[in-house]
Amino acid sequence: MPAKKIKNKTSFIQSGKLDITFLSLVLILLSIGLVMLFSASYAYSYTYYGNSYRFISRQALFAIIGVAIMLGVSKIDYGILKKLSWVIYAVTIAMLVVVLIIPPMSAELNVHRWLYIGSFSFQPSEIAKFSIIVLFSAWLAANSEKIKKLRYVAWLLLLLAIVCVLVVREPHLSATILIFALGIVLMVVGGLKLRWILIGGGVGIGGIVALILTGAISYGSDRIKYWLDPWADATGLGYQTIQSLLAIGSGGVLGRGIGQSRQKYLWVPEPHNDFIFSIVCEELGLIGAMVIIVLFCALVWRGFTIAMRSKDRFGTLLAIGLTFQVGMQAILNILVVTNTIPNTGISLPFFSYGGTALVILLAEMGIVLSVSRGSSIEKV
Repeated sequence: MPAKKIKNKTSFIQSGKLDITFLSLVLILLSIGLVMLFSASYAYSYTYYGNSYRFISRQALFAIIGVAIMLGVSKIDYGILKKLSWVIYAVTIAMLVVVLIIPPMSAELNVHRWLYIGSFSFQPSEIAKFSIIVLFSAWLAANSEKIKKLRYVAWLLLLLAIVCVLVVREPHLSATILIFALGIVLMVVGGLKLRWILIGGGVGIGGIVALILTGAISYGSDRIKYWLDPWADATGLGYQTIQSLLAIGSGGVLGRGIGQSRQKYLWVPEPHNDFIFSIVCEELGLIGAMVIIVLFCALVWRGFTIAMRSKDRFGTLLAIGLTFQVGMQAILNILVVTNTIPNTGISLPFFSYGGTALVILLAEMGIVLSVSRGSSIEKV
């Protein structure tokens, strides 16, 4: 009898073994990311802040906090998120509305992306990605047959559209594309019929194109123009792309060596942010860049493996959504940096500077590890 009481009391804590392969891949990417962030940022940091260690010291602190949170979250039963899915969604909508109401950080750019609490700041769009993953996973796990009916497909698309419209109004096109993709992928995995996939995808793509053409996303048409020909405005809107391509090209096959980049010396604007991969290519070369891409692929593969071994449908959908987010975001960032697609302003997971985003990402990886713990308990 006493044993039963203890079990009920601690039922939200998992004691199963976490997936060491997935954890190792996360820590390897994080470690490489911190090294490359320091290399890419110290010149910029010293020039504008008089301190070469400003960015790396903050990012390293957030990395330590994030890893601790990741390991802590991995011990908690992910099933709790199913009960909180609607609360998380409602809070997300509230934050997305608030961020549009408060004055923007820059009146010139008119960008509403950050919420500030004292010196602490974060982007609600980061929470929005997580919110859609949790809500859709919970709903689809509980309603596997309903997804085959039009009215329920429309219901999910409406929930997705509300978030996408609020995020695109910030404006944050890359986050909008990623959130939309996450919703569609989860619906597909959840059993959505092919015809609804084609219709939904067409509507989504058409909507984004319409927003750009009608000027609702004012910077969209310019970005497409200078994506096609960045040299048309080599000192203006095409400047960052040109400097990025020069960095990638100068790295060659083997790279200049860690710390030896030339483009990070105030040529590539803010090299520690969205365009850090160009510095990675310059210093590590094609081979180093390919190793990092392979590591991201391995992380996604292992995440999907964990998902397939999950003890329940909710865990499967949750792990797929979270690992797909990392993979999709990495792909979009690399495509932008290499000028394969227009600049959408998306960060590279584990590499780009941003303490809050890193902590959220590591917490999400902790949830994937929680799914792996749950499946190991089930097998025992």
